[in-house]
Amino acid sequence: MKIATILLSVSFTFAASCKNINMSKSINEVAIPSAKKISKTLEIHNDVRIDNYYWLNDRENPEVIDYLNAENNYTKALMAHTEGFQKDLFEEMKGRIKEDDSSLPYKLNGYWYITRYETGKDYPIYLRKKGSLDAEEEILFDCNEMAKDQSYFSLGGISISPDNKMAAFSTDTVSRRQYTVQIKNLETGEILADKILNTTGSATWANDNKTLFYTMKDAVTLRSHKIFKHKLDTDSKDDIEVYHEADETFNTFVYKTKSKKYIVIGSSSTLSSEYQILSADTPDAAFKMFQKRTDDMEYSIAHYDDAFYVISNCDDATNFKLLKTSETATEKENWKDLLPHREAVLLEDIEIFKDYLVVNERENGLNNIRIISWDGSEDYYLPFNSETYTSYIGNNPDFDSDVMRYGFNSLTNPSSVMDYNFKTKTSQVKKEQEVLGGKFNKENYESKRIWATARDGVKVPISLVYKKGIKLDGTNPLLQYAYGSYGSTTDPSFSTIRLSLLDRGFVYAIAHIRGGEYLGRHWYETGKLLTKKNTFTDFIDCSKFLIEEKYTSNKHLYAYGGSAGGLLMGAIINMNPELYNGVLAAVPFVDVVTTMLDDSIPLTTGEYDEWGNPNNEEYYHYMKSYSPYDNVEAKDYPNMLVTTGLHDSQVQYWEPAKWVAKLRELKTDSNILLLQTDMESGHGGASGRFESLKEVALEYAFLLDLEGIKR
Repeated sequence: MKIATILLSVSFTFAASCKNINMSKSINEVAIPSAKKISKTLEIHNDVRIDNYYWLNDRENPEVIDYLNAENNYTKALMAHTEGFQKDLFEEMKGRIKEDDSSLPYKLNGYWYITRYETGKDYPIYLRKKGSLDAEEEILFDCNEMAKDQSYFSLGGISISPDNKMAAFSTDTVSRRQYTVQIKNLETGEILADKILNTTGSATWANDNKTLFYTMKDAVTLRSHKIFKHKLDTDSKDDIEVYHEADETFNTFVYKTKSKKYIVIGSSSTLSSEYQILSADTPDAAFKMFQKRTDDMEYSIAHYDDAFYVISNCDDATNFKLLKTSETATEKENWKDLLPHREAVLLEDIEIFKDYLVVNERENGLNNIRIISWDGSEDYYLPFNSETYTSYIGNNPDFDSDVMRYGFNSLTNPSSVMDYNFKTKTSQVKKEQEVLGGKFNKENYESKRIWATARDGVKVPISLVYKKGIKLDGTNPLLQYAYGSYGSTTDPSFSTIRLSLLDRGFVYAIAHIRGGEYLGRHWYETGKLLTKKNTFTDFIDCSKFLIEEKYTSNKHLYAYGGSAGGLLMGAIINMNPELYNGVLAAVPFVDVVTTMLDDSIPLTTGEYDEWGNPNNEEYYHYMKSYSPYDNVEAKDYPNMLVTTGLHDSQVQYWEPAKWVAKLRELKTDSNILLLQTDMESGHGGASGRFESLKEVALEYAFLLDLEGIKR
């Protein structure tokens, strides 16, 4: 362990006298916070669990806050010798980012819209220009002004009325993703007095310029469960409830189609979806069911001309297919195949243009952009000459355009925004991410994709990036990242921040483990519910492979994951702690059984299709067998830095707090264990463009210090 021991002369400010916090102190060492054990018996299915740290789940209890502050001060004290290094890392990472930057303009309904950042300011400025980019700019929202009296600030969404005169916008100043919607008169600059509280942050205008649809959240569970209709110049207390999603496993949302013809209410769970449609010209009419929900059938819809285009896994189309149906006959029995299902290709998204259909596909883990002319004369793919990369369809609000905007980057190539011309079949780089500082040269780095063999024989891909010239002798420090849940795929993308590790000799690895959709829908299906442990063993087997191939060794291997990826971190250190010298666990979901048994906790009921419902005995015992908190044992664990946010709406702060307390109680090693709680933020961390870099600087300093790298 290379982090220096802090002497007793260090000053502490936390409340050691708090009755539920014990402070232990050994010679020449910092006092370690120790939460008092208060036994709580939890019983179901004739199985008893004793939770000694259940008391930490009361955010309003001053003793809980004292404990979190004690842990924060312990982290600060133990990392004090790296504070100068953290500042240097922060300035280094910030110095690569162009401060006076702006987005590429896009045109919508007669205006060009731009997002701009200015030097020395943390938040974006949203503006527009009428008709021409040479026109005078009109500032819509300056988030720097809006955030100046807030410890946290997020602008959730902006929706412009069809006549361009009003803007619905939303703000969150707590970081719990409960947004307040307001309306701004863009002609006078006046913000209307009425406020709509506790929404998802998005709002949608009908074509009459006075009717606004929005989604309300349940105040306790934070599930988006109701759609309301608001009329301008009326009190939001009089808003009309349009739809109530009664099924607690579903969330609801509302939006307008790209064609501007329909308002759409969607309802979705992990495995099922349903839509209702309404002409945007008649907002007071009743919504019409598009296709009723069916178990295990997912679909999404896009409208163009007189038809709807449907992406669905119906008819056993595991990797999804594209269908078409008339806007007057939307039930499934009328859907006609347009692009059939393919076993080896995952259909992820589409974009519709007047003359072309653009399809975003994934084959063998790699993104493809397919272009098909409606007349059938053309069908081809954009060329991407890279072994591992990320591509995506960009913002394309205009049906009639002959140009498609898309993005491309890789582990070694900064992000580029491209315009592809359908007629000339040429791509033009419209904007490439600048890496400032004068030291970056993409030719100095190498990326590749390798394949590890999991214990059941399945091949698991790993994307790697490192500085050219490293020797495969097992001495390289390596940070292995993964997520592995909800079918969410971590694509190999560029990061200016990551350069601070690569330039100091680190190898960075993304393990594309089961639970994501990197290799198609089957890759997800075999990493969830009663096959969830494949996610954990895949990660471990990738670690062993990286060690065997001498990219690193267990003395230099580090693991990182956040949220559901934090669950992954908790599982792997219970299963194979000896493989890792250090672990970063960000907002980790680690108390799986207790959380999934409490349907009052935000998002729990909607998670049943991912993890299982532990009220079912089979799921309960399987979940308990891997839940990190329930499987902490008296044994050695790696060095660990655990981070969370007091107001986290996705993973409640008490999960990592309890986990750390139990690890402190039982672990038999002298390795470092730190808990850092952001007392102002939630799941996404600090707000502000650069403030979050301070959190990264702490994490990187932790890793680099373990490697004996001081600058």
